[in-house]
Amino acid sequence: MRIGILGGTFDPIHFGHIRPALAIKQQLGLDKIWLMPNKTPPHKNSTQTSALHRQAMVQLVCQQYPDFELCDIELTLTGPSYTSNTLNLLRQQYPQHQFLFIMGMDSFVNLPKWHQWQQLFELTNLIVCQRPDWRLTAENPMLAELCQRKANITQLSNTDVGKIIPVDIELEHISSTQIRQAIVAKQQVSALLPDVVLRYIQQHHLYSV
Repeated sequence: MRIGILGGTFDPIHFGHIRPALAIKQQLGLDKIWLMPNKTPPHKNSTQTSALHRQAMVQLVCQQYPDFELCDIELTLTGPSYTSNTLNLLRQQYPQHQFLFIMGMDSFVNLPKWHQWQQLFELTNLIVCQRPDWRLTAENPMLAELCQRKANITQLSNTDVGKIIPVDIELEHISSTQIRQAIVAKQQVSALLPDVVLRYIQQHHLYSV
């Protein structure tokens, strides 16, 4: 199976995660999207809620959308969630699958700042979501990587790794920070995330001061 991996803190998960992921699955004909909550993201100091709450919210989304499946591998690890380590473990545990790691252009531009980022090309293929406000300049080393590795999903064999597949989809201008701030301010957030997630937040009094 071809599995798209979408990682994030999901603090909380919202339509800014869900709708683009569904569009990617349909556009590229993937079999599943695995939603992978990070336990300790190396680029963030902390999360607002526990891993158990974030996992539970993702699980509710997976129950509502059959295209998704929860991947809790990072929640079982100790230390920071380094993507290269996680993908190496996934390949060991699921050798029958081909993984495609989903990221935005903003993350791709800054990929050289990631831990052992070159190893990603030995472990997976990248799906890069275009963003109009992020451009690769000639000075950015990732431009050469994109030119060398760029591929179409139809060109991908079942054993390929190291390919970069750009996708042009409509991104949602929603952030978890925006939702948390709105909840503190007692503003409506029902249009920003699924009802099941909002009910969970309310039941557990998450993000309230």
